[in-house]
Amino acid sequence: MEKRWIIAPVEKLPDHAIRWTDVCDMPCILALLKRKGFVTMEEVTAFLQPRLGSLRDPFLLPNMTAAVARILRAIDDRERVVLFGDYDVDGVTSLALLAEMLRSYGAAPELFLPLRMEEGYGLSRESVDRCLEQHRPQLLIAVDCGTSSIDEIAELKRRGVDVIVLDHHEPKSALPDCVAVVNPKAEATCVFQYLCSVGIVFKLCHALLKTRPTNFDLKANLDLVALGTVADIVPLENENRIFVRRGMIEMAKTQRPGLRKLIEVAAVRSPIAAEDIAFRLGPRLNAAGRLATAESALQLLLTKDEAEAKVLAQLLDAQNRDRQGVEKKIFGEAEEELSKNVDPATAIVLGARDWHPGVLGIVASRLTRKYHRPTIVVGFEADGLGKGSGRSIKGLSLVEALGRCEKWLEKFGGHEMAAGLTMREENFPAFAEAFRQAARELLSAEAFEPRLHLDHELGFSELNGDLLRWHQALQPFGNGNLQPMFLARGVEPAVAPQVLKEKHLVLRLRQKNHFRRAIFFDGASSPLPPAPWDMAFRLSADEYEGETRLQIQVEALRASAPIE
Repeated sequence: MEKRWIIAPVEKLPDHAIRWTDVCDMPCILALLKRKGFVTMEEVTAFLQPRLGSLRDPFLLPNMTAAVARILRAIDDRERVVLFGDYDVDGVTSLALLAEMLRSYGAAPELFLPLRMEEGYGLSRESVDRCLEQHRPQLLIAVDCGTSSIDEIAELKRRGVDVIVLDHHEPKSALPDCVAVVNPKAEATCVFQYLCSVGIVFKLCHALLKTRPTNFDLKANLDLVALGTVADIVPLENENRIFVRRGMIEMAKTQRPGLRKLIEVAAVRSPIAAEDIAFRLGPRLNAAGRLATAESALQLLLTKDEAEAKVLAQLLDAQNRDRQGVEKKIFGEAEEELSKNVDPATAIVLGARDWHPGVLGIVASRLTRKYHRPTIVVGFEADGLGKGSGRSIKGLSLVEALGRCEKWLEKFGGHEMAAGLTMREENFPAFAEAFRQAARELLSAEAFEPRLHLDHELGFSELNGDLLRWHQALQPFGNGNLQPMFLARGVEPAVAPQVLKEKHLVLRLRQKNHFRRAIFFDGASSPLPPAPWDMAFRLSADEYEGETRLQIQVEALRASAPIE
């Protein structure tokens, strides 16, 4: 869909609290910082120089005291403890971190992951039964799930199992009756609303160490926290920013053989950035749980054996290629169905037999980005039961929208921007209409209009090493701290574009008397507009022969025109 190009206005904020000239002398960087709404110089410093010493008290999380006391009692009494996780990156990094923490106290927790295809997400009846049969836990710690599992936790309690929930998903109603639900979203006033599950596990580990010190190096384990935080697309603000910024440093020197091998097979080069986690490491860790079981991803993070690490990293890389093939096939079928039978005026709701549930979230995400519409994609099995995933656009909470369609669903859960659901095939037409109606009611007409937001105009003469260093100081980029999108006007090709791998373009560009090289990913898929161009682009660092260089990544080109 064609997007409106909109450039952000220059912020005119009172300067009495912050002397911006003491921060930086680059108008571009100052404009980006001012838009973040800082009030004091301390806030600016905390953003530019995030420090572990500023982490807040972990006992500010609800029910943390009860969770710590019960875990320590289980350790002292040598109880059978099971860590029950989820099959995504947030889930497996959470299990790996908590397992290593408890082992430092001499405990030997069992690790349990549900089977996506056979058992579905979280504490399903099938996964709970298998867990009880295999491990007979006395204490079960549900990680990245459990907030909405009221009936399943009641059954566990009836069978003599104590339960602690460490989760960040939105509660739909009452909380389960258990030892502790450590979930920031269970209390509207909690200061940690932005944490994902691995962040909550980090806070639990911190609380355990404050209560009973051990030799566990929590700082060195921030590589796991960075992996889960970026992959789960939670806002990179407040402590999440600290976790990821510091975690990427730990990742670059990680002692985990599996993570080192994964970095190698994913061709991630220094300096490691959040986008490397989002697009290279995260998808490979997720691939295991999408098409098979997540056990190999979890074992990769835990193994101490170099040979096993190499085998597991290669396995995840191969599974990721398989995942890409399955995803490409389903996306093509979804596009075909959309072109024939579905009007995407308000929302996209698609379903078909035998669509693999492990990749539906990615397909939904691609459709959402392409058409700028909330999207639900459901795959139905032969017995008529369907599992689906949804992705949203700004302005529509999927949890709220699905709540309006609850009568047609078996179950659902998730966040504002991403959710999962289960439904019967016979209810699909009614659900589709109900979801489209919810989108009409919850979204304004303006929200349906895709826009390309440009943060600042830059000339080629301004692209230098100082700008790159300041740009890196703004990282990590992601949800809640988007990578800046810049504008360059009057750009022309200096030579004919070079096609790379049959789909990308390498461009040699000229703006007045200044020349730059740029990469335009997927730029060969459609004809270039007539020059001169307006160019929307991002900056990145590229290390070559020990030198860090500025790289231009083109996001969009259009024939030069007025910009709002």
